[in-house]
Amino acid sequence: MNMSYLLVDNGLHSEGGIDPAFFKSSGALRGIKRDLYEGGIRVPMIAWWSGTIKAGTTSNHVSAFWDFLPTACDIAGVKNSVETDGIPFLPVLTGKPQPEHEYLYWEFKHKEKGFMQAVRIGKWKAVRNDVNTPIELYDLERDIGETHDVSQNRPDLIAQVKNIFQEARTESNFEYWKMSPKKSDK
Repeated sequence: MNMSYLLVDNGLHSEGGIDPAFFKSSGALRGIKRDLYEGGIRVPMIAWWSGTIKAGTTSNHVSAFWDFLPTACDIAGVKNSVETDGIPFLPVLTGKPQPEHEYLYWEFKHKEKGFMQAVRIGKWKAVRNDVNTPIELYDLERDIGETHDVSQNRPDLIAQVKNIFQEARTESNFEYWKMSPKKSDK
């Protein structure tokens, strides 16, 4: 089987005096590594599989890292024995209909910024930079740079996002990863 993948890392960091704006590595995307804006989590993927993946094809399929294991298992023809929220993306690689996620959820506890959460539902992306800050909402089809917060215009989506923020996460036993002391509905 002749196959290779190239995964590009997600954004530059600002540790050690590095200026992430110097090379503008995030382009039009907002954020850097360890942010939950697109500049911190969006990663392009290039896949090549001679005779299987049609040359020159592109896809706007949205997936996440947790989709990689089930995809690798499908490619290898083995059963995925690990429980995961991942959906294999082998169909999109081979030009077949692709199941989509209902939503994608991220969380990250930054030592200086606090406990951050984000969710993507189709074209919509919601970000909360700490449990006690308002939820921001962006239409990624119109605003890939996440510059125009439309949360005030979509209270229906904000209510859905609040529910996902509470329901999608599992509290960790590791003290560092625990959510800030007070859960918030903001």
